[in-house]
Amino acid sequence: MATIKDVAQHAQVSVTTVSHVLNGTRHVSAAGRARVEEAIRTLGYVPSAIARSLKRNNTRTLGMLIPNSSNPYFAEIVHAVEDRAFGAGYNVILCNTNDEPHRQGSYLQVLAERRIDGLIVVSTGHDATLPTQLAGLTVPTVLVDREIAIGEQPGDMVETAHHQGGLLATRHLLSLGHRRIACIGGQEGLAPSEQRIAGWRAALAEAGASVLAGSEALLWHGHFTSQGGYEAMHALLRSPVPPTAVFVCNDLMAMGALCAAHERGLRVPEALSLVGFDDIELAAFTSPPLTTVAQPKQRIGALAVDMLMERIEGRRQAARQVMLQPELRVRASTAARQPGAATAAAIPTPTTTTNPVLS
Repeated sequence: MATIKDVAQHAQVSVTTVSHVLNGTRHVSAAGRARVEEAIRTLGYVPSAIARSLKRNNTRTLGMLIPNSSNPYFAEIVHAVEDRAFGAGYNVILCNTNDEPHRQGSYLQVLAERRIDGLIVVSTGHDATLPTQLAGLTVPTVLVDREIAIGEQPGDMVETAHHQGGLLATRHLLSLGHRRIACIGGQEGLAPSEQRIAGWRAALAEAGASVLAGSEALLWHGHFTSQGGYEAMHALLRSPVPPTAVFVCNDLMAMGALCAAHERGLRVPEALSLVGFDDIELAAFTSPPLTTVAQPKQRIGALAVDMLMERIEGRRQAARQVMLQPELRVRASTAARQPGAATAAAIPTPTTTTNPVLS
């Protein structure tokens, strides 16, 4: 592998001159620059990013932690982050923690060793060590989607008003005449899931005590996966008095729920209305297209990068926390309640299925 000394020897200039050409730190004659550039091409010389970062005290690199790269919601956030970072002249190192606290801690150590200039974190749930780990970092950090207390002072944060999203979804179902409205949440104890469920409860309470009564029996958890939504929906539809509508706390679970309803012979939305959360790109292409609560994913990713740039460039010192508002996207998976429609209790469960259901 060619070195900077090889380039200097080939171009018949000093190492210092090669460095000035590479870094633009001092004027070099046109003839000298041409010889250096020709030597670089001929020798295939690649400057050391580590050495250049030591001189400049930055690496033009951001780190990003996400809990599940297979979830399209996180993939769309990453896409927005990469677009914004690339436009600002930065690269992104992406680490998928797979919802494992130990892996999350290991990746934080790796990113710190890579001397990243800033970090974006969508945290893995139930990791009590994360606040201490983040507090020990010396680079600017922005949290996305999930709140974490880092030290004594609030940190930078971008999130959606999850409680408001739960309200929007449930109020929409109530406006269509539904009164027995179930909810499929994500992991228990995970802040976005708990806040969406709280929005569901608040909307039911607004509708009156008779609607709220017995609602806890209609709450299931699906771990934010399609399989989890599938299993939770089967469990709900085995209820002696099944719901006529379901608020599902993310779109992946809603897709699993749609599959379960189809297996039970239920037409959506004629016999059962469904609302998801996130508005991932696939939500518009389910059958029927999914009504869902849209998170402003492009803005979330762009804001996270912009907030890091403010810190990196010294344009801001005080913590900044941004709460973005969700919007309801009404598609074909919700409709007015039909009193005469068949219920799940009247339809036998298929004797064979390829997926397990909750017991």
